[in-house]
Amino acid sequence: MTKGRLVIGTKRYSSWSLRGWLAVQLAGLEVEEVVIPLAGGATGAIKAVSPNGMVPYLEHEGARIWESLAIAEYCAEFEPSLWPAERTARAHARAIAAEMHAGFRSLRIAMPMNLGRSFPGRGRTPEALADVARIEAIWAEALGAHGGPFLFGQAFGLADAMYAPVVTRFLTWAPDLSAASRAYVAAVRAHPLIERWYAEAAGEPAAWLLDKYENPA
Repeated sequence: MTKGRLVIGTKRYSSWSLRGWLAVQLAGLEVEEVVIPLAGGATGAIKAVSPNGMVPYLEHEGARIWESLAIAEYCAEFEPSLWPAERTARAHARAIAAEMHAGFRSLRIAMPMNLGRSFPGRGRTPEALADVARIEAIWAEALGAHGGPFLFGQAFGLADAMYAPVVTRFLTWAPDLSAASRAYVAAVRAHPLIERWYAEAAGEPAAWLLDKYENPA
């Protein structure tokens, strides 16, 4: 029996939904998954159910959580190993997760998430490339300190969940990356949960496709 529901948007496009979904899956929460197709702007069906009118939105055992990072922290209460066990590493993981949550707007605009298309070489605005460089620096520091293949060692955790949509963007838009970044992208893409998300995105109805993402300017 499910103990709540997770409301998410179109899997092909919704980067924030992927973050919340990964956290819920990693924590093993038993919830009903509700997918609402995005409308390309404000989506009325989402506004009708989510307190802030956005996804992801989690209801679980009486709790109501509508921000990805808050969902991640809630999930960590059930599975503390999703953050690093060591105090300073845990602080580092939370810092880079928060930076992802709050920043990189230029990358989001120039290279939107689309799991079904490939636009190599496009979207390379100076501002987006500056975001790419900062993300690569974040990854290099964490991978160098903890040995990979994921940001804080052998296990895919919440920091990786926060950066997973960036991985999909890099696969779609193919900016130039270091060898270490390419290895991390490959490790994330090969994770079973990411494989599952991609497969389910590919199975979404053609009616859910949005021209603004399928044929970007």
